[in-house]
Amino acid sequence: MDVILHQHSSGEIIGLEIGASSTMVSTRLLLLSAALLLLTSAATIRKCREETFQNPVLYEDYPDNDISVGPDGAFYFSASNFHYSPGAPILRSLDLVNWEPVGHSIPRLNFGDGYDLPPGGPRAYRGGTWASTLRYRESDGLWYWIGCTNFWITWVFTASSVEGPWYNRANFGGGNCMYDNGLLIDDDDTMYVVYGNGKISVSQLAADGLSVVKTQQVLQASDVNTETVEGNRMYKINGTYYILNDQPGSTTYIWKSSSPWGPYEAKILGQNIAPPLEGGNSPHQGSLIKTAQGDWYFMSFTWAYPAGRMPVLAPIVWGADGFPEIVKGSNGGWGSSYPLPLSSQPLYNWTRTYTFESELGPTWEWNHNPDVASFEVNNGVILRTASVTEDIYSARNTLTHRIHGEFPKGTVEIDFSNMADGDRFGLAAFRDQTAYIGIHRNGSEYTLKAIQGIIIDAESGNPVDPGKEVASAPVPSGAAKIWFRAELDARPTGTRDADFFYSFDGVEFTKLGDAYKLNSGWEFFIAYRFGIFNFATKQLGGSIKANTGDWNLQARQLLSKFKRPTIVRREALIFSLAKSRAQPGLISTSTVSHRTPGTFGILTDSGLR
Repeated sequence: MDVILHQHSSGEIIGLEIGASSTMVSTRLLLLSAALLLLTSAATIRKCREETFQNPVLYEDYPDNDISVGPDGAFYFSASNFHYSPGAPILRSLDLVNWEPVGHSIPRLNFGDGYDLPPGGPRAYRGGTWASTLRYRESDGLWYWIGCTNFWITWVFTASSVEGPWYNRANFGGGNCMYDNGLLIDDDDTMYVVYGNGKISVSQLAADGLSVVKTQQVLQASDVNTETVEGNRMYKINGTYYILNDQPGSTTYIWKSSSPWGPYEAKILGQNIAPPLEGGNSPHQGSLIKTAQGDWYFMSFTWAYPAGRMPVLAPIVWGADGFPEIVKGSNGGWGSSYPLPLSSQPLYNWTRTYTFESELGPTWEWNHNPDVASFEVNNGVILRTASVTEDIYSARNTLTHRIHGEFPKGTVEIDFSNMADGDRFGLAAFRDQTAYIGIHRNGSEYTLKAIQGIIIDAESGNPVDPGKEVASAPVPSGAAKIWFRAELDARPTGTRDADFFYSFDGVEFTKLGDAYKLNSGWEFFIAYRFGIFNFATKQLGGSIKANTGDWNLQARQLLSKFKRPTIVRREALIFSLAKSRAQPGLISTSTVSHRTPGTFGILTDSGLR
């Protein structure tokens, strides 16, 4: 991980980035009363290079992107997040490289009982939001999100602000699944949706966008001698209609026609293109984007588990035949580095602003829908037990955060003084193959446990293996607070090790158990996340609370590396969320004394003042 000093061309230092050398990921001093998850990596120092960017632009699991320009001129990125709630995350950027989460299009996954994890009932793993579409419509001032769930129903959600509130406005009826769809709002305000798998159709929507008035198949996979095309997007460029889609895993197709209804002619935009990341696969599905300067880009993603499907960006140019071409990198394929799309713009950092005084920020998502009566955000996050179960996958209210970077690290401080007999809580590397560190209470006995190999079927979500205890340790008498830490090697070519630690003072950490090997299979689609869980095995009534810790010591240790003052925003917490090529292990997170948001402190070699 790199610590980057941001400077204007004048040389004035304008901020501190603790981030990734290839992703320009950053941290911010955040207004925060409760520090839940501290995602960190080791650090070195360099100056920010503003002329290029590195792929992936975001070392996180944000697949199936649909990117468009909003009314404010910013770029908006809609992604899939499957069974996590709220659904359909939205990111915003001013330069296509540095992204910030701003909300979700689906406040709650009201698509069936399974999304609420009923006791003994169905579960919705790998359900929820798949590839969908997001567009702003100028004529009515509304954002539209359209997506198919459960391979059965297509829903329309709208909002007057991209940050919400969002409302479920309509669906197109059972059996009408607009799979992998893309929305085009034409010059005359007509709304078209392209969708399908193998056979691709276009539907024209009613004037209000809430029903279908016409549908016609416009192309099929056999037109390009393949069995499947999906991941559909639709554009109108200089009077010509384009459909962008892909054969999963290998080939991107671009189709054009003088009419939205066809006929369409096709050309390969990319096929088995060398990925920009070692261990990743060929980018194929994604979005075409035009900047205000008239330049064009293709945002795709590379499959690179256990870190997930991560966004990668490349410029495109248009040929004399009216088809785009990807600008190749020095590797002869998708470049690991390109010039910044908007080099005249300041580099806005990828930031995570968590203000857990009253609500969760948009980077936090629940495993399935939460039981809203069983958690509280009020100067800390209280997780009351919401399920009586022996299975973490059946437990409600597991709060998750995407892992970030090659060596993600998560640390959480928990007060367990209100833990009830039979309760289980902890910090997990959460996916279809899960491991965790936690405390189990049985009667008056509290025991630290390392549990590994909890497995569900990647496609059905059915239980496969309850996991096994690989290590344990006693909890000291009278202890009521603990820090848990997980350190992962998430590189697709790395060790895939996940190590778990605990501390009773937040300073000295002890490893519990051997490293767990993260699953690098793609079948579950979703990448690993950090998961904070609390469930009962006997009866409801217990709770835990995630509180702030005193990280000033670690802050001073890190900040002593700086030899010149740096102006930084003083709020409450440094969150380091970074890709790292350095050695993991240096603590680089800290809380600082609270001041009014928006004031500034001076970061020097003696600390923050």
